[in-house]
Amino acid sequence: MKLHTRRLVLGGMAALFSAGLTAPAIAQEAAWPARQPLTLIVPFGAGSSPDTMARVVAEEAGKTLKQTIIIQNRPGASGNLGTDQIAKAKPDGYTFGVSITGPLVNNTVIYKHLPYNPATDITPLTLAVHQYNVLVVPANSPVKNLADLIAQMKKPDAKLNFPSTGAGTVSHLAVELLLDRVGGKALHVPYKSSPDAVTSLLSGDTNFAALPPVAVMPMIKDGRLRAVAAVAAKRLSFLPEVPTVAEQGYPGVEGSGWIGFVAPAGVPADVKTKLNAALTKALASPEVGQRLKTMYMEPAPMTPDEFGQYMREELQRWSPLIKRLNLTEG
Repeated sequence: MKLHTRRLVLGGMAALFSAGLTAPAIAQEAAWPARQPLTLIVPFGAGSSPDTMARVVAEEAGKTLKQTIIIQNRPGASGNLGTDQIAKAKPDGYTFGVSITGPLVNNTVIYKHLPYNPATDITPLTLAVHQYNVLVVPANSPVKNLADLIAQMKKPDAKLNFPSTGAGTVSHLAVELLLDRVGGKALHVPYKSSPDAVTSLLSGDTNFAALPPVAVMPMIKDGRLRAVAAVAAKRLSFLPEVPTVAEQGYPGVEGSGWIGFVAPAGVPADVKTKLNAALTKALASPEVGQRLKTMYMEPAPMTPDEFGQYMREELQRWSPLIKRLNLTEG
């Protein structure tokens, strides 16, 4: 009987091995995350807004998962390079990443030959933060509010110009969306960075702009720039006295340089659920919220399905505008 029992046990193990499964592999899959570390890919350089946000949230999420989360910066090609590496990573949950509006939405329209497709190659985990743009003018501008600015835009001989952080970025498209809604005119002047765009405003080379809060809040606070509207769905926590564009008669005109967490397509459902739970818990943490607030980022945790829907809404918002402005590239 003992020999017969031993043969049955050995036979059962052999069947498992012949099916390509091992006992450790089965245990590891069931116990995710069972090994360290987890890798978080950031498609931008160290010190960038996505990098800083990712490090703050990863530190807290790692406590929930009881694992170390290491950051790998993979900058290049406007975020497309690192986002492609996220998409092509092994979908086992041990590699995930962050990305932004451009690589996940706008660049799918701007570039005809992206090496990945966000709709099929990437799994949304959660939106992380909003960075809603602030519509600003120099402090010495005769424009005192949004109504004044729109009146200037709608003049037949309007000669306004505005800076952005590059063609097709949210700082560009948010203004174009407003111009489209009000029937106004202004010349777009692209710059390489937010500081360059702000400098153009302060020097008088440009007249107004919709720029990320981190770029303009210091100048708003010291009186060099005047905020005339939040280009947001609701008032900003750090500028509660400034009304939104929607409040002033133009609903739907909003522009956020948001950042979200994503994973490769095909990640197991239970792993996606655990990652979402750890990340949203971190984003809801008062300590994390306070650290993000110092960077003028507003946490926006949500379910994977909600994040996927939001990206589709963003595509509907920006795609017609990108095409009309002929911003597509080869």
